Amino acid sequence: MKRLCVLCVLLCMLFSSCSVKGQKTKYTAYCTDYFDTVITVVGYEETKGEFDAVANDIFRELGSYHALYTVYDAYDGMENLYTVNETQNGAHRTVTVDERIIDLLLYAKEMYAQTNGKVNIAMGSVLSIWHSYRTQGKEDPKEAVLPPMTELQAAAEHTDISHLVIDKEAMTVTLTDPDMKLDVGAIAKGYATERVARLLEQRGLDGYILNVGGNIRAIGTKPGGEKWSVGIEDPVGEEYLAHLSLAGGYSVTTSGSYQRYYEVDGVRYHHIIDPDTLLSAEGFLSVSVICTDAGYGDALSTALFCMPQAEGLRWIETLPDVEAMWLSENWERTVSSGWNDHLKK
Repeated sequence: MKRLCVLCVLLCMLFSSCSVKGQKTKYTAYCTDYFDTVITVVGYEETKGEFDAVANDIFRELGSYHALYTVYDAYDGMENLYTVNETQNGAHRTVTVDERIIDLLLYAKEMYAQTNGKVNIAMGSVLSIWHSYRTQGKEDPKEAVLPPMTELQAAAEHTDISHLVIDKEAMTVTLTDPDMKLDVGAIAKGYATERVARLLEQRGLDGYILNVGGNIRAIGTKPGGEKWSVGIEDPVGEEYLAHLSLAGGYSVTTSGSYQRYYEVDGVRYHHIIDPDTLLSAEGFLSVSVICTDAGYGDALSTALFCMPQAEGLRWIETLPDVEAMWLSENWERTVSSGWNDHLKK
C-alpha cells in the first residue's frame, strides 16, 4: 500500500530563509495514513532537514505499529491482529507474533482487570457488528438501522478475555473461543504513541509533541524550557474547553462521541460501546485524561466514558498523577481535584 505523508513546515516569522546557528525553529508535519486518523508532529530543530528526518522516523514507527495492530487488513509476510482473528476449519490457530503484539495484549489484560472489564479487547465480535452497521448507515443514511439486540447478545457470549491465551516465552497468541475476535481500538493509538515517544526520549530528543488522533504526548519542552500549550477540543464549537500547559513526559487523551457515529431516527450512536449494555455509552460528549503514559490515558478515558461520573471521579482520585475532565451531554464540565493545576496560566 502506498503511504503518503504530507509535511507542512511552519517557519517562525523571525527567520525568513535560513536558521541562525544554535537557534531552533518550529516545524509541523502531518500524516493521515495510520490508525484512521490525522497524526501531527510538532518539533523544534535548527534545520528543516533535521526535523524532517525525525518526523519521518516517527511516521515510520507509527506505521509499523498500525500494521501490527489493525484488525481490518492483512499484510504480506506479517502476522498481525487480523491474522490472529482469522479462523481455519472453524478454529483459530496459534499464531507466532511480534513482541510488540505480545506486549500490547498483556497490557490490555492489565487494563481489563484495572477497569473492571470496561476496557475489553475481546469485544471484537460485538464491535465488528457495530462497525458494519455504522459503515452502512453512513453510506446510506436513509436506510440506517440499529443492530438487533439479539445479534449483539449472541456475539457478547464470545467476549471472555480468558480465552485470549498468551505465551510470552514462545511469542504466541491463541484465541480458544472460535467465535471470539480481538479489537484493540480502545488502547492501540495511545499505546503506540507512548512507545514511539519513549523511543524518541531514549534517543535524547527534546522539543517535540505528538498528536495521534487525540492522543497527545510531549517529549521534553519548547526551547528555553517553556511548557506546551494544548487545547481540549469543543465537540461542536470553534473554541476550546480548556487550555492546558503540558510538561515534558505528560500526555492528554480525549475520548469523544462526536467524531465516529451515525444517526438512526435522529439519534446519534457513536463508537464507544459500553460492554454492559452493548450500546453506545451514554452521558458524555467527551472525557479527557492527563497522565504520564498515553496508553494508560487512552484506556482510562474509554473506561471513564462507560462509567457513571461519580464512580469515575472517585476512582480517578485514587490514581496518582492522573487527572480527568468530563463534559456531559448537557454541556456541564466536571474536573478532578488536580486538573486545574495543569491549566495554562
